[in-house]
Amino acid sequence: MPFKRYVEIGRVALVNYGKDYGRLVVIVDVIDQNRALVDAPDMVRSQMNFKRLSLTDIKIDIGRVPKKKSLIEAMEAGDVKNKWEKSSWGRKLIVQKRRASLNDFDRFKLMVAKIKKAGAVRQELAKLKKQTA
Repeated sequence: MPFKRYVEIGRVALVNYGKDYGRLVVIVDVIDQNRALVDAPDMVRSQMNFKRLSLTDIKIDIGRVPKKKSLIEAMEAGDVKNKWEKSSWGRKLIVQKRRASLNDFDRFKLMVAKIKKAGAVRQELAKLKKQTA
């Protein structure tokens, strides 16, 4: 099967464009073939174009157009936040945000640490080559 992620009620999606960029939302209703009604605990329920959504593997069990309180309970029961943070996609975005927030001195310290690590690896590799030769 070519597709694993379907647009369906309860599917968690990542907003990839616009003012809600980077936010996890849940599809609570499908309006037509181009738009869905999405909601999140810290967001006003709104319609969003499918082009602005990247579907994730996470799905929660909710009915059509649930109340905000039941949506929050379903997200907590489905452990959406932890599943997202443990996924490789979520970890990659966390690292990107952390790197973007580094200042000049932090980037310098990171560069020095990489140089030291590469030197240590090079020394150990030279020792191993010397032993085998």
